[in-house]
Order: sequence, then structure tokens, then C-alpha cells
Amino acid sequence: MKKNLLVLSTIVFCACALVTIPAFSVNQERGTISVNTTSYREVTPDTAEISFAVITTDNKSMQTATKNNKEITDKVYAVLNKLINKENGDYIKTSDFNCAPKYSYNNSKRVFENYEVSNRIIVHTKSIDVVGKMIDSSINSGATNVDSLNFSLSNSDAQCDELIVNTTKKAYNRATAIAKTLNHTLDGVQSFSSSCNSNNSQTPRFYMAKNMLAATADAVESSGVGAPISGGVIKLNANVNVNFYVK
Repeated sequence: MKKNLLVLSTIVFCACALVTIPAFSVNQERGTISVNTTSYREVTPDTAEISFAVITTDNKSMQTATKNNKEITDKVYAVLNKLINKENGDYIKTSDFNCAPKYSYNNSKRVFENYEVSNRIIVHTKSIDVVGKMIDSSINSGATNVDSLNFSLSNSDAQCDELIVNTTKKAYNRATAIAKTLNHTLDGVQSFSSSCNSNNSQTPRFYMAKNMLAATADAVESSGVGAPISGGVIKLNANVNVNFYVK
């Protein structure tokens, strides 16, 4: 009797075990089409950023060098404030101020030269048409360096969004044409990625040292026109990579 019960329990256990095992499994893979598209657009910049420097020295006194620097910087600020449009987001700010004694070395011996004060000013403006005049006026007011001039696009995000939308449409049309050629139709999106960046390498990089500034100021004063400045173009590049399901 015990043996029969043992056999019966074994059969029941085996039957339960069989229920937990699936009779079959299905692995259905969906076909996909991958498309990578790029688009670009050349846009005229609408913002400029200019970096000026006022550097003064004095052989005897740091106070004198600082005083002279303030007088010149005030003049530069005054002429620039007349040319910017604050209501349009233009502004002027000090990016760096430094004062220190300057030394040179002669036969490993440190030799005092003078006291130097530098005040660097950044102008951020959308008044692209007066950038040349800003540079000329700053030079004539005593600025000793124009360290850089960079152009940019204030609404680059909106421009990129529009470009990505157009690039996505291009990707969809291309994938549709491929699917039709292969006797398929698109059936949803498996994955999607996009990117957009600007390349303003065509915009000028501007630098003028003190000896060049004097010659430029004389030329500008005699001609009565501003320095010829062009913002060039900014190139926006968009990329879309999308995988479509097909059926």
C-alpha cells in the first residue's frame, strides 16, 4: 500500500511539474530600416562680443598707474555706453582687473621695470552695424588692446529646433522610399536620436596690439569711416539617426 501511494504521489508531482513547463516559445523579430540624415543652414549672426583692454604703466607709483587707468577706462566706458542699446540686451562689463609690479631678468637677476595696471572690458551687443565704430571709438579714447571679436547667434536653439524638424522629415521620406523599394511599409519607430551644433569658424578673430591701434586710429580719423568689420555667417549642422520598424 505504501508503495502504491509513493507511485501515485510521484505521478502527481510529475504532472504538476509538467504544467509549469511551456509547451513552446515564439521569438518574433521585427524588421527595421536605419536612416542617418544631416542638414545644414548658414545664418547671419546677430550678436557680437568684443574684448577691450586698457593697460597703463608707471615707473614710480602703482597709484599713478591705477589713476591713469581709471581715467582712460572711464572714457572708453562713456563712448561705448553711447553706442550700445541696453533695451535690446546690450551690456558692458569688466572681465578682469589686475595690478602688479613688472620684472625682467638679466643674468638670472630680477630687475624691476614698472607698475602695470590692466582693465579688460567686454562689450556684448546686437548692434552689429556699429561694431566697427565701437572699436574705433575705444581706440581713440585710449584702449590699448582689442583682444578678440566674436560673432554668435542669439536664437540658435530655435534655429536648431527648426533644422532638426526638417532633417527628421528628410529621414522619414528617405526611409519611406527605401521601404517601398523593398515592398515594405513603415510601422513605427524603434529608436531616434538627434543633435545640432554651430560652427562659426568663418567668423573673424580679432586682435590688435598697441602699436597697431595707433595706426588704425589715425587711418580711421582721416577717413571718417569705421573699421570694416563683417560678421560672416554661422553654419548650423543638424543630424538625425532613426530606426523604423517595417512590415
